[in-house]
Amino acid sequence: MSLENIDHIAVLGAGNMGHGIAEVTAMAGYDVSMRDIKPEFVEDGYDAIAWSLEKLEEKDRLDESADEILSRIETTTDLEAAVANADLVIEAAPENLELKHDIFSDLERYTDEETLLATNTSSLPISDIADVVDTPERVLGLHFFNPPVKMDLVEVIYGERTSDDAAEAGSEWVESIDKTPIYVRKDVRGFVVNTIVGPFIGEPAWMVSDGEATIRQADAAMVHQRGYPMGPFELGDLTGIDVGYHVRKEAGDAIPPIMEEKVEAEALGQKTGTGYYEYENGDGADYERGDGEGFDTLRVEARMINRAAYLVGEDVATPEAVDTGVQLGLGFPEGICRRADKIGLERVLEKLETLHESTGDDRFEPHPYLEDLVEAGNTGEDAGAGFYEYDSDDGELDSYHHLNVALEDGVLQVELDRPSRMNALSSDLLEEIDDLFSTVDTDDVRCATIEGAGDRAFSAGADIGGFAGAEPTDLMDVTPAFETVNDFPRPVVAKIDGFCLGGGLELALACDLRLATERSTFGAPEITLGLIPGGGGTQRLLRLLGETRAKELVFRGNHIDADRAEDWGLINRSVDRDEFDETVDEFVDDLRTGPPIGLEVAKKVMNEGTDASLDAAIAMESQGFGLLASTEDVLEGTTAFAEDREPEFEGK
Repeated sequence: MSLENIDHIAVLGAGNMGHGIAEVTAMAGYDVSMRDIKPEFVEDGYDAIAWSLEKLEEKDRLDESADEILSRIETTTDLEAAVANADLVIEAAPENLELKHDIFSDLERYTDEETLLATNTSSLPISDIADVVDTPERVLGLHFFNPPVKMDLVEVIYGERTSDDAAEAGSEWVESIDKTPIYVRKDVRGFVVNTIVGPFIGEPAWMVSDGEATIRQADAAMVHQRGYPMGPFELGDLTGIDVGYHVRKEAGDAIPPIMEEKVEAEALGQKTGTGYYEYENGDGADYERGDGEGFDTLRVEARMINRAAYLVGEDVATPEAVDTGVQLGLGFPEGICRRADKIGLERVLEKLETLHESTGDDRFEPHPYLEDLVEAGNTGEDAGAGFYEYDSDDGELDSYHHLNVALEDGVLQVELDRPSRMNALSSDLLEEIDDLFSTVDTDDVRCATIEGAGDRAFSAGADIGGFAGAEPTDLMDVTPAFETVNDFPRPVVAKIDGFCLGGGLELALACDLRLATERSTFGAPEITLGLIPGGGGTQRLLRLLGETRAKELVFRGNHIDADRAEDWGLINRSVDRDEFDETVDEFVDDLRTGPPIGLEVAKKVMNEGTDASLDAAIAMESQGFGLLASTEDVLEGTTAFAEDREPEFEGK
C-alpha cells in the first residue's frame, strides 16, 4: 500500500462529515464516489458541496473552477458501485458499531485486499470496527474535524492490527489533500485531541459542581488569563453538552453533576437555545475579562498536561503530534506539552499530588511518565528539557517550534507556522523570529523571505491570546523582532498571500520588499481595539506612505486590497496567484546573485538615511560608495560588464 496506488476515493456518508471529506478530496484533484443510503441524503450532500465551492470560488480560494471540482464527484446509493474502483474507502456513517460492522462486512466482499479501508469515527475503537474484516491490517482511522473544508487536522489512527504500510499510506494521502496528519499509534479512547479536551471541559465542570467556581469565572479565566479561544463552558454549549456526557458515560467515567443536570433538563447548549448560557432569551456566553479573578487555571491545565503525559508515556503519540493536534483541532494558542514545559513540570506534578492527596480522586493521579520526567530533573524550559529538549545554542535552523526555516542557495526561507491561528504573532513566535535573524550566520545568506503557512494569511495580526496575563509594561517590550528584521544585513522579502493585518503588516513593513497576491488584504485595525500599531508600524507607514495615507490606515482601521496597496506604494507588486511564485523568484534571484556587501551597505544607508537630514544622508551615501569601491565585488562587477557576462559576486 502506498500513496502512488491511491487515485479513486469512496466516501460512505453524505452528511456533514461525509460531504465535507468528499469536497476536500475532490479539491485536491481526486475522483470521488459519495454514497449514502437514500437519494435525498446524497442530493443534500452534493448541494452542500456545490454551495461551499461557490463561496470558496467567490473568495478566490480555489485553484480551479467549482464546476471542474464538482465534475470529479459521483454520487450513488449503491455501496458496491461506490467502492468498485476505490483505492481508499472512508466510512463516515453515524457512530453506531453495529452499523459500521455491517458496512465493513460488505467492504470485505466488495473490495480487494489492496484497498485501504478507513473510518472517520470519533469515538469508537478502530480495532472493534475492524473485527469483522478478515484483513484488519488494511483498516485504520482517518479522523477529520468538522468542518473538513476549514479544519486542517486529521488524526491517523492505528487499530491493534493496522499495518505500518496502511498507516503511512493514509498519512501521505492526508498530506496530498493539503491537510495535516498526526499519528495516533495506539487505539485509545478519545485518540489525541479528545483526550486533551476532556479535562479542559470536565475539570471546570467539577469545580462549578463543587461550588469552587462559577461558569463565567472559569470561562473568563481560561480565555483572558490563559489565552484559550473559548471557555470550557462556552465550548460545551457549542459542541453540545450531551456529546461530552455520552463520551464520559460510554467510557465509564464519573460525570460532573452540572453536566448531568443540563442533559436531564435537555438544556444542551446552542442547539436547544439554552445550556450553561442562555441563547434564545439571553446574551449567550456573556462573561467578561474581570470575571476570571480567583479561578485556579493551573488545576485545569495540570489535568490536561497529565493526559498529555499519558499519551506520550504510553507511546500513543509524540509531544509534537499532541501539540499539533490541540492547536489545529482545538485552536489552542500553543501546544499543551510546550505550555507544560513553560509552566514547569514540577509545579504541575505538585498540583496533581496535592489534589490527589486531598480528594483521593483517581483523575488527579499523576502519570508515571510525568513523575519520571520530574525525577530526572527534566522539568521544562528552564531546566533545558521536559517534554522537549531545549538548546538555543545548537545553531540548527530546524530547532524552532513556530517557524519553518530552510537555507537553500543562499536564500533563508522563513515560514510562520501557525496556520490554525492565521499565523498570528504570539510572543513565542516573535521571540523565535528575533532569535533566528539575530543568530543566523549571514556569511551563508544572500537574502531572506518570510511567508505564512496555509492559504489564508501572511499574518492576521498579533495573537492577543498569546499575551494573555501580560502586564502593560511587558507589552512594551515584545517587538524587538521587527527591528531585528529591519536591521538584518541582507535584503528581506515579505511573500504575502491573504490577510496582512496589524502585527502582520508591521512585520511586512520591517521587510525591505513586499510582494503580494491580488487577493491579499492589508490593514492596521488596532484602533478598533483602542490601540495603535506597534512594532514601528505607525512610523514606517508614515515614512512609506506619507502623512495622508498613513493616517487614513491608522485612524480608520479599514482594510485595503492589494491593488490599492500597490498604488499607494505599500507593496512592490500585486500579482495574480498563478504568477506569484514566478514573480517572487525573479526578485529573489536578483537579490541572491547580487553583491552581498553592496546590498548590505545600500540597505544600511537607505534605512538610516530616512532618519537623518539630507546632508547627513548624502554623507552616509558617499561613505558607503567609497567603502564599496575597494571591494573585490566591485572589481568583479566592472570586469563582468566589460566582458559582457553575468558577474559572480562572492561578498568580498
